[in-house]
Amino acid sequence: MHVYPKVKIWAPWNLAIDDESGVANGVTIYNQDLVTLGKRVVISQGAYICSGSHDYEKTGMPLITRPIVLGDYCWITTEVFIHPGVTVGDGCVVGARSVVTRDLPAWKVAAGSPSRVLKDRNWRPE
Repeated sequence: MHVYPKVKIWAPWNLAIDDESGVANGVTIYNQDLVTLGKRVVISQGAYICSGSHDYEKTGMPLITRPIVLGDYCWITTEVFIHPGVTVGDGCVVGARSVVTRDLPAWKVAAGSPSRVLKDRNWRPE
């Protein structure tokens, strides 16, 4: 595991990181709920992982939180925003500046705002 010194982690006790994962400078992990990084996950510069929001339909807009799971061998590229409650499947690559509002399947390449699957990722760990 390698977390660079300029990473912002809101609640370190709500972060689970598996072996050989890396989190780059400028990443924010706003983990009001559990955020789980699988094995060999890479989160690139400027990404924002956000497990909390507010229920704007209720008076006082109470806090709502949902866990986030980034599966093994994921690459969350530069300046991606991950919404609360999202699971990114094993091996998924999310393109730069994407906004991930829903779960993404394993071994795909996704991008956009909101993100959508573009193609298969053909690489597999050896």
